[in-house]
Amino acid sequence: MPTVHHSDQGVQYAATAYVERLQKLGVQLSMAAIGEPRENGYAERLMRTIKEEEVDLSEYHDFADAQQQMTRFLDDVYNVKRIHSALDYLTPSEFEEQWRTSGASSTMTVT
Repeated sequence: MPTVHHSDQGVQYAATAYVERLQKLGVQLSMAAIGEPRENGYAERLMRTIKEEEVDLSEYHDFADAQQQMTRFLDDVYNVKRIHSALDYLTPSEFEEQWRTSGASSTMTVT
C-alpha cells in the first residue's frame, strides 16, 4: 500500500469518492498546484521509467509478485545501478556518497 499518492488536478484524482477512499486507507494526498504541470515532472518520469524498464519487460503472477518485483527494481536498479541526468549522470547511491564525502554534510548544523 502506498503511503503517498501524487497526482495532477485531474477530475479522476480530485473526485470526492476517490479522495475519501485514499484518506480512509491512510494515504497522504499530494497534488500539483493548479496551472503548475511541472510540479509533476519527477513523479511522472519515475512512473514512466518503472513502466518502460520494469513493467513492460515483466510478467507477474499476481499483485504481490508485481509489488515485490517493482520494489526490487526500485531498490536494486533505480536507486543503485541506474544513472540519473538530474544527478549529473550518477546513480543515487553514487550521488549520496559523493555528497557525504564532499564535506557537504559537515556544513549542516544540528540544533
